[in-house]
Amino acid sequence: MNTAVRSASDYIEQVEEFGAHNYHPLEVVVSSGFGAWVTDVDGKRYLDCLAAYSAVNFGHSHPVLVDAAKAQLDRITLTSRAFHNDVLGPFLEGLAKLAGKDMVLPMNTGAEAVESAIKVARAWGYRVKGVEHDRAKIIVADGNFHGRTTTIISFSNDPDARADFGPYTPGFVSVPYGDAAALEAALDSPHGRDVVAVLLEPIQGEAGIIVPPASYLQEVRRLTREHNVLFIADEIQSGLGRTGATFQCDNAGVIPDLYLLGKALGGGIVPVSAVVGDADVLGVLKAGQHGSTFGGNPLAAAVGLAVVGLLETGDYQRRAAQLGAHLLSALKALIGHGVVEVRGAGLWAGIDIDPALATGRQVCEALAARGVLAKDTHGSTIRLAPPIVVESSELDWAVEQLVAVLADFGAK
Repeated sequence: MNTAVRSASDYIEQVEEFGAHNYHPLEVVVSSGFGAWVTDVDGKRYLDCLAAYSAVNFGHSHPVLVDAAKAQLDRITLTSRAFHNDVLGPFLEGLAKLAGKDMVLPMNTGAEAVESAIKVARAWGYRVKGVEHDRAKIIVADGNFHGRTTTIISFSNDPDARADFGPYTPGFVSVPYGDAAALEAALDSPHGRDVVAVLLEPIQGEAGIIVPPASYLQEVRRLTREHNVLFIADEIQSGLGRTGATFQCDNAGVIPDLYLLGKALGGGIVPVSAVVGDADVLGVLKAGQHGSTFGGNPLAAAVGLAVVGLLETGDYQRRAAQLGAHLLSALKALIGHGVVEVRGAGLWAGIDIDPALATGRQVCEALAARGVLAKDTHGSTIRLAPPIVVESSELDWAVEQLVAVLADFGAK
């Protein structure tokens, strides 16, 4: 093993040689981080405006979360669910109460939470709703991103995620996102009686921070109740403070049957995800029907419990709402000056760059050169999701760097 690698290019070349090429990262090699800032191997600091796709909502190396992890590392990290441990129960109770639900199914990754919810919804459909076996259908939305497992990419319409990975898992119907009438038509169709769930992102993240019409989630909730169908809200990116509330569903005034959580639930330290719901839905699972060796492990539970503690105060939610309003106002002032459209909620923004100027990738590369880390998606869109601990002045500085970058590309 080569232990002499030192420069950024050495680290990048090492990954390129020995890693599967399933990512195309910016050429920044991060070595450390604290709060909203990270430092690369050459000592250059960057304002992190991605926060690991909302996994680092509370900032890098948050002392409360780090202390919780360190304390648990000295005790025990893994027991499997073959035995009880003294951290899982407090975590499950805390998260259930935070969400206003009865129970929690702990898993590891966001995709696992989605897969788990699909199984729960199908079992509920057969055992409670009375759908004929092997006929259950789940309605999803065009442009969705729920993960990259085989089942999940089966209902994706992103060719990069889907192409050459078939045969695909059946049982899914896709309708246009934000279109309540299309959802109602699918539920009223001859096959509507076989629908067991509607699975949606309250805001579509990977699609470019697509915010649906204001009444959309309320209509989804009304229609799912009328048709005796579960409403599953994938809040893996939008939840846990990102949009200025504990859940984006809170902002819309709706309560789904199941919340899917991940990313920030692990505090940027360990993978933690969960399906959170009431006993009449999650209670369909019986011993031996679903599980995970690492799901609910003591280390994950200790960090997750600390995350719940941070959110219980409401401080992060309020901060995201206030800072987000400030950021979105500054970004919308750029429309017509190299920016075509800005969308967002809380401290989460999607910015459509004028494609005549540059691609999203080119803008992100130029921002990185100026000390701001962001990520592109779908050609000309860039996403900003800085840690909620970011300061208002730091957001202003990031916008200034974007203005400079757009000017360099010829924006007026």
